[in-house]
Amino acid sequence: MVSAWLNSLVSGTVPTGAGYFGGGDEAVLVATVDKFFFPSDSRTTLGTGLSSARGGPAGMANCGTAGYFAGGDTGSDVDTVDKFLFADDSRTTLGTGLSANAREGAGMSNSGTAGYVALGYGGAYLDTVDKFAFSDDSRTTLGTGLSSARASGSGMANSGTAGYFGGGGEPTIVDTVDKFAFSDDSRTTLGTGLSAASRNGAGMANSGTAGYFALGRAPSAVDTVDKFAFSDDSRTTLGTGLSSARYQLGGMANSGTAGYFGGGNTGTNVDTVDKFAFSDDSRTTLGTGLSAARRYVEGIANSETLA
Repeated sequence: MVSAWLNSLVSGTVPTGAGYFGGGDEAVLVATVDKFFFPSDSRTTLGTGLSSARGGPAGMANCGTAGYFAGGDTGSDVDTVDKFLFADDSRTTLGTGLSANAREGAGMSNSGTAGYVALGYGGAYLDTVDKFAFSDDSRTTLGTGLSSARASGSGMANSGTAGYFGGGGEPTIVDTVDKFAFSDDSRTTLGTGLSAASRNGAGMANSGTAGYFALGRAPSAVDTVDKFAFSDDSRTTLGTGLSSARYQLGGMANSGTAGYFGGGNTGTNVDTVDKFAFSDDSRTTLGTGLSAARRYVEGIANSETLA
């Protein structure tokens, strides 16, 4: 069988999609951004990196154009939003920033239109959701917000339809999944929720089909991965799960093909990147991994099927 890579060469269209894991804590905070080229899962490390070493940023992406890392902890909370152009991986820092200094937020995107950041913790637990219009990177703050103030949750999206923020807590860990309709930014809360109250997990999505949450801590580290079918928001839990129970990890996806959960903390920081094939939810673990073992990492992706 001729590979998709060879087919692309024959057609003259070379795949350009890639995913990125940025920031984190390697015993010290880092500005590192690792890039994984989707056709081969090969890894390079960007020369630019984040504008400052920090852990716990939120991530969102406008596929085909740019990805964003927002907020985080540099030793103190920041409102910084770094933007990476997918064409050349160059970095700029938005003049707008988040509406407050915050860390351990969550991001998701309506690709082509806007990205959303649930801020997390900024001196207090926040229900704030900031929206960035991709046309000019202008920021507004939703009137709805999350259904409760919380940090350490995760985000994923069915681009063009709705985005989801799941889990989180501190002070109280929750299994809540809030859904935001992209048509009017209205919020509903799913009746299903996560399979357990959890925090410090990660999200990623196969847009148009299903979204996935790696739960993180519930309250100790778990390997659980919940899957939500976008057709009816029903939840199942994968039989495979992560290759190890861990939390403080990041997620990103090549929509239509596979999703990835990278890094995290098993009691010790890890460089592991688990890959889930969307065709059957089977899991493999990349031989490359992150460039160093780290936690509080975040993922973004330039997914070709959304570009």
